[in-house]
Amino acid sequence: MEYLVAVLRDRIQAEAAYTALEKEGFPTAQLTILGKGYKSADEFGLVDPKAQAFKQARLMAIWLIPFGFFGGVTFNLLTGLQTFPWAGELGNQIIGGILGAISGGLGSIVAGGGVGLALGSGDALPYRNRLDAGKYLVVLQGLSSTQTRQATSILRQFEPENIQGYTMKG
Repeated sequence: MEYLVAVLRDRIQAEAAYTALEKEGFPTAQLTILGKGYKSADEFGLVDPKAQAFKQARLMAIWLIPFGFFGGVTFNLLTGLQTFPWAGELGNQIIGGILGAISGGLGSIVAGGGVGLALGSGDALPYRNRLDAGKYLVVLQGLSSTQTRQATSILRQFEPENIQGYTMKG
């Protein structure tokens, strides 16, 4: 199954492209317009990379913070460090655990949030940015290879900013 996404300048172009595709026999169930007055990125299912990164960071924090705490306590037990002499042996172990937990929290932000934001967005972020800039997307879903080629030639008549095809495995 293939998808085709075309980025068009304005609503008039998007509607004209939609109508041309409809006249060529593409069922309306396969066609979608995204933009102001039509479906939003969220309604269509374009994942918000910021929300995804935050979710990933939270999931990583669930196990990294306790792991960091126990790692800090264990490190202090193994080394016998007395970094804070006023805290005593047990106090130094607890402080080591707290510092380990803080490190785990920072690790979840960097690894879960930062990497997720940088690498996890795929093409969703550029499409969201174009929608935010007032552009429109015409999306065709569930196409065969032949339909993809036919739709591409129809869409090129409208001079889109970009046409991108995707193949979904499954």
